[in-house]
Amino acid sequence: MRARLLAVLTSLLAVALMVGTASTAAAHPPPPDQEPQRAQKREQLASGVNIPVLSSPNVRLVNSFPDTLGISGVFATSAPLFILSTTTGISVFDVTDPMAPRLTGVLPLAHFENEAINYGERRGPGGAIERFVMVGYDLFGVPAGTDPDHVGTSREVAIVDVTNPTTPRVRSTARTTTSTHTVSCIRDTACDFAYSAGTAGTFSVLDLTDLDAPREVDGDPTAPGVQPFASPAAGPNAVFTRGAGHKWNFDGAGYGIHTGSGGSAIFDVRDPAAPSLVTTTDENGTSTPWNDFIHHNSDRPNASRFAPDTPPSVAAGNVLLITEEDYENTDCATAGSFQSWYVERLDGTPAAVHPLDRINPVSVGEGAALPQMTFCSAHWFDVHPSGIVAQGFYQGGVRFTDVRDATDLTEYGYFATGVSEVWDTYWVPRRNIRGIATGDKTNLVYVVDLIRGLEVLEVDLPR
Repeated sequence: MRARLLAVLTSLLAVALMVGTASTAAAHPPPPDQEPQRAQKREQLASGVNIPVLSSPNVRLVNSFPDTLGISGVFATSAPLFILSTTTGISVFDVTDPMAPRLTGVLPLAHFENEAINYGERRGPGGAIERFVMVGYDLFGVPAGTDPDHVGTSREVAIVDVTNPTTPRVRSTARTTTSTHTVSCIRDTACDFAYSAGTAGTFSVLDLTDLDAPREVDGDPTAPGVQPFASPAAGPNAVFTRGAGHKWNFDGAGYGIHTGSGGSAIFDVRDPAAPSLVTTTDENGTSTPWNDFIHHNSDRPNASRFAPDTPPSVAAGNVLLITEEDYENTDCATAGSFQSWYVERLDGTPAAVHPLDRINPVSVGEGAALPQMTFCSAHWFDVHPSGIVAQGFYQGGVRFTDVRDATDLTEYGYFATGVSEVWDTYWVPRRNIRGIATGDKTNLVYVVDLIRGLEVLEVDLPR
């Protein structure tokens, strides 16, 4: 999350070419000795050292691919593909057999982090499906000022064509006025518009209707130059004195949730080129213990079932699930949490999102933190329709949380080792006989680990 400086591009590219490793991601600067620890752990894995595994009985390791060290990934919709953003580029996997992903193509790219890769597809001029991913350039350098500046000084996004999974290529690029630490498609399939993470109370809207010429939408045509759009989620808090946005998540009911240092904000995005603020988290959204650092990402399952002033329930679409990241805290008992918030109304009432419960399973779960774990904040998560959340906790491994009762979050399972740094987890989509995702999810989880590589877990889900 630290800013990048163009001056370091050459040196970073050199790092990117080294055996699939790189210095720690800009979003998450660890203690100074973290990278040597990573290197040591990778050597242990490669040498066959016996690594202890802490796993609940309902979670099993199915397969492991240690050669690809990832940051984020995404599944294609109309084809069995998994696209992985690594520290050195983009890797494309054939997942026809989801238990045995097969690497088919690699694109070296000095983008460094791209913490939340997004996928889109649409029919081209000849009627064939064109598949692509968005890559936010997020290199790093020494930030100015005192903020833990994750917002980046070089603001750019690349459209990477993955139509031919054996030869991914950069199709086009676009500059923005705000941070591209993450860039998110409003509608996952077509991805005609996308929003950036944002900077200092603002974010960028990207028009991707022409994939060969993406452009930033002007948020204020009356002012000179291209202007960004305003968002309170990218506003300041006690840590980010200038303010930093982090991620947009879209709920399928016409709303987008922006998370950042200023808490979380819900926008009406039915007109994606003119997003309109609906409401925000209440005063807890910028206060301890609900936001000690930054609201990281979110999800509002079953959003189309929402009705105002009804009891909080994930099934009813009025619960917002949020990661509160706090990677600077080296105490695994308090370093970031997974949270549930009640969305009371969506009629323009201010501050209508209120906290319900929070959990740090690294602290309270049976899969206790090992002594060497000092980098174990809550991070990216994915929700299964059964009500089980899979989530990465860096050195704390993979944790599964039961959210069926949003007022009482409980640990459902875990998978952790002494040699691990889990960034992302993804429930594998169910596909029909033609390889097209049906919208349902299987009981398999892809784990993106910066030390162990890509792993596949199998989970016994509630019946």
